[in-house]
Amino acid sequence: MSDLTKRAIKTSFLKLLNAKMLDKITVKDIVEDCGINRNTFYYHFEDVYALLQEIFEDETKNYVIKHGQNLTDAFLDAIGFALENKRAVFHVFHSVKRELLEQYLFDVSDRLAEHFVNEQAEGLTVGREDLRYVTVFYKHAVVGTIIEWLLKGMEAEPERVIKRMGEIFDGSVRQTLERIAEN
Repeated sequence: MSDLTKRAIKTSFLKLLNAKMLDKITVKDIVEDCGINRNTFYYHFEDVYALLQEIFEDETKNYVIKHGQNLTDAFLDAIGFALENKRAVFHVFHSVKRELLEQYLFDVSDRLAEHFVNEQAEGLTVGREDLRYVTVFYKHAVVGTIIEWLLKGMEAEPERVIKRMGEIFDGSVRQTLERIAEN
């Protein structure tokens, strides 16, 4: 029953977030929409921001589990979620808690880039510190591209944006790691 209640709370919250700014959503709004009492909400979440954080964490885990090292498919899936909840993403992006969305993007990008970089490093002698540096570099490239896409109103076709990133990463990560291994 607890999982069902949490899912209902998350569904109500996303519905509300698609309708109004994050800063305007209250626990009262969520419990009224969901048909639960405040105590039930607070049993599961500390506040609205903790709820948003958990939704982002759940989505991150889902993409990593579902797609493993396939960076392009994972990002396409994540962008699909963003498009399904376009207004919600804008409402978070333009809120005082924008850093939660940015942290989510960094978390997703870091986990996926780490898997991808480690896969590309197979058979090479590359230290952990170097692997981490390459991961961080590509993570920032991805997040920067996504933030620019958000700032431009999500106008560009997301598939095109992600596939272009994939084309850039394809081969370049391995070449970078090979150069590091040679040095």
